Amino acid sequence: MLDHERMNRAAVTSLVVFVLLVALGWYLTNLQSSKENPPAPTGSAPVGSSDLGALTIAPEGKMAGYSRDRFPHWSSQGNSCDTREIVLQRQGTDVKSDKDCKAVSGTWNSAYDNVVIRDAGEADIDHMVPLAEAWRSGADKWTDDERKTFANDLGGIQLIAVTAKSNRAKGDQDPAKWKPPAQAYWCTYAQHWISVKITYKLTADQAEHDALASMLKAC
Repeated sequence: MLDHERMNRAAVTSLVVFVLLVALGWYLTNLQSSKENPPAPTGSAPVGSSDLGALTIAPEGKMAGYSRDRFPHWSSQGNSCDTREIVLQRQGTDVKSDKDCKAVSGTWNSAYDNVVIRDAGEADIDHMVPLAEAWRSGADKWTDDERKTFANDLGGIQLIAVTAKSNRAKGDQDPAKWKPPAQAYWCTYAQHWISVKITYKLTADQAEHDALASMLKAC
């Protein structure tokens, strides 16, 4: 009987030792893993900031030889529509067009100044990166066909319907010289500006880069 009890105690002791060894091994393994793969910091960088680092910094070029005619727009898109009318159709609400594809009714939200446009004639189609800014950033070396593609880019975020007032206030200025009056749009504006410049391999000067970095803090 005593031998049987000793055997039971030995078995229990062995089991306890085994469980303790397994637990110790698990702890040491996870401890090593946590050292090799520390948890990500709780504070993450603003959205879009990683793209900012992909911009090529270079002094702004000259305006010699520039003309808006070197960026042919608005191109025909078929069915009597041109690029401007397509943007109005895509970015508006309840847009109705006539037989010549001209928007005759609808509403558009101008993100630059947070104004609702109710007359298509009061809307401008802005180039996120202005044509002259593109010229100073490398587009002066493109062909006219490449500039035409840039000026009529319907596939991304280069074209946006805004109030004529905000578009003309912006002119051909980069973010170091002009920012949208609606500060709530600064994050998106900076991200889109960076995206267009990277897509088209356009450069940014240092003041422009620094202004974008400041705007990204709103993200």
